[in-house]
Amino acid sequence: MGNSRAYPVLRTTDAAEAYRQAKRLCALLEQIDDRIWLFAETRTVREVRQMAGLVPGASFTYMRPRRDPATGSSLFFDLGVTMLDDAELRTHLPLVFSEDVERGDVEERFLAALGEGMASVRWDGCWPDDPETDSYGHWAYDGVQVVFHGDEAQYDDKWTEDHTVFVHVTKHGDLERARKLAAHIGSEVLGEAQLGW
Repeated sequence: MGNSRAYPVLRTTDAAEAYRQAKRLCALLEQIDDRIWLFAETRTVREVRQMAGLVPGASFTYMRPRRDPATGSSLFFDLGVTMLDDAELRTHLPLVFSEDVERGDVEERFLAALGEGMASVRWDGCWPDDPETDSYGHWAYDGVQVVFHGDEAQYDDKWTEDHTVFVHVTKHGDLERARKLAAHIGSEVLGEAQLGW
C-alpha cells in the first residue's frame, strides 16, 4: 500500500496559528474521518496529568527504551498515570501519549494542554477530485497534520521552535495539489515531499 507524501505548507512559532491554518485545510477535505490521532511527548508531571485528563484511560509509553538492569529485558510502562503520585510519576518521565480519539472539541483541549515537547494532531480524509490538475482523492493517503515543535511528518526526535503544517497526498506525491492547498492559506510548499503515514 505504501505511505502518503507529506508536503510542509506552513511553519510558524505560533502554535495557535498553526492549528488554525490546519483546521482551514481540513475544511477543504471532501470527506474527513470521525477520529483523529493525537501524539505528545510529556516531559513533566503537569503535562502527563493534562494529557491524561483529555482522554480518560489513555495509555502512555516510555519515550526512550528502558531495560531491566538485572535481566536486560525491555521494560514497558503499563501503569495507570492517575494511580501514581507526582513523585512516583516523575521517576518514569519522559512519557509519550498517543491516542486515536473521536474528533470534536478534543483538538482545542489538546492545543491548550500542549507542553514543550513535540506533539502532533492528524486528520485523515479524502481530498476532492480535481480533474483540472489530474488530481484525485485517495482515502488511504489524504489528510492534514500539524506537528508542534517539529518539522518532520514522521516522529524524528528533533525538537524545533517551529510548528509545521503538512498536507498529505497520494503515495506518488501531488505537488500541484499541495501548491493549491498551500495557496489557500496564503502560503507555499516549503520543501520536498516527506514520507507520511
